[in-house]
Amino acid sequence: MRVGLFVTCLVDAMRPSIGFSTLDLLEQAGCEVHVPQAQTCCGQPAWNSGDQATTHQLALKWLREFETFDYVVIPSGSCAGMISSHYTQVFLNDPDLRSKAVQLAEKTYELTDFLVNVIGLDTLKSRLAPQVQSEIKKLTYHDSCSGLRELGIKKQPRQLIHTLTQSEVIEMHESEQCCGFGGTFSVKYGEVSSAICDDKCKHITDTGAQAVVLGDLGCMLNIKGRMSRLGNNTQVIHISELLTGRGEPDQVGV
Repeated sequence: MRVGLFVTCLVDAMRPSIGFSTLDLLEQAGCEVHVPQAQTCCGQPAWNSGDQATTHQLALKWLREFETFDYVVIPSGSCAGMISSHYTQVFLNDPDLRSKAVQLAEKTYELTDFLVNVIGLDTLKSRLAPQVQSEIKKLTYHDSCSGLRELGIKKQPRQLIHTLTQSEVIEMHESEQCCGFGGTFSVKYGEVSSAICDDKCKHITDTGAQAVVLGDLGCMLNIKGRMSRLGNNTQVIHISELLTGRGEPDQVGV
């Protein structure tokens, strides 16, 4: 199957190892992966800020770059949610583009959802499990807001962890609670964002886990940055990095 990989602009700029880890996972799972070189942003920051003109421009560019693939895979619940949940609104006044957006949304997946529900756990176990050598024995998982609430990403990452690693998942208190990032929310309401993130960091620390694993770089930046300020050395890694060992635990955080 021909898979278009949308790396996301945040991964490209701040944590390229997530993109390379995702590429590794997809290729090892048997996918023919293509990475459009001109890809930029899906338009989510503009959409959340009410800039409809910029959103339309970016969404149209994105649609043209990815519409020919059998599937599109994204290592980010927030970007996948933008395409799956909001592109039809972006193109609401253009029936032809809206129809294309609907078709594209049906074949666009967040990474863990694609691996579990399209590739299948049995296939992944036979192809990937022997290669996964994680040194993290105890971890906790943070459920990112967009992936959880827009795409239903909850069981999928945990199934991958249980199937492909020897790591124990220790559920934190309020794992579904926001980390306080929320894109521009953390900029506009810095004090509120920090207070929310302090609660999240405490819940992570209380588990005694070596690392917190998650599926959105925005959350990673926010949690790692706050933990660093609090003197907490708990690793903050993307699930793709956990499954491939490509993590850069000391190079993320704001």
